[in-house]
Amino acid sequence: MSKPIDLQTPAAPSKAGMEWRVVFAFPNPVNEYAARITAGLVVLLALATLLTGFAWGLAAIAVGFWLRLLFGPRVSPLALLSVKVLAPRLGRAKLVPGPPKRFAQGIGAAMSTAAVVLLAAGLDPAAWSVLAVLIAAAALEAFAGFCLGCAVFGFLQRHGMIPEDVCEACNNVTLSRL
Repeated sequence: MSKPIDLQTPAAPSKAGMEWRVVFAFPNPVNEYAARITAGLVVLLALATLLTGFAWGLAAIAVGFWLRLLFGPRVSPLALLSVKVLAPRLGRAKLVPGPPKRFAQGIGAAMSTAAVVLLAAGLDPAAWSVLAVLIAAAALEAFAGFCLGCAVFGFLQRHGMIPEDVCEACNNVTLSRL
């Protein structure tokens, strides 16, 4: 079993001069309020995209999810707005484990990418249906504080499909968080 990666302590540069683990780091813990605000911004962008039918909006949603999945909030415009501008105005942060949030970003990246591929293949109704499901999941996070991807993460971890050492604080991520 591999040793868990400590994202809190900066790693020393490798002999090649770059520590890739730092490039692809995701915060742990995560500010719950910033995550919910980002989800709300995704809902707004996705609704505007769904109502207008503009493919560029769908591509922007997919790119945003991939940026957040790969780099955390450091380069995603929606996440930066949430983390640096909007969430601090709410006061004290509410910290939650990061790995389930990253898992949820991965689900969003997969769904939004699937919608882009479906749209490119001329399967517009299927693409917009996938986007509608993504809107529902993001709305649950934004407005009810229920992270569907986090619940799936907890389920997979409890059933041994995600090792416990990935996130020991996540063992209690359940549906009872509502």
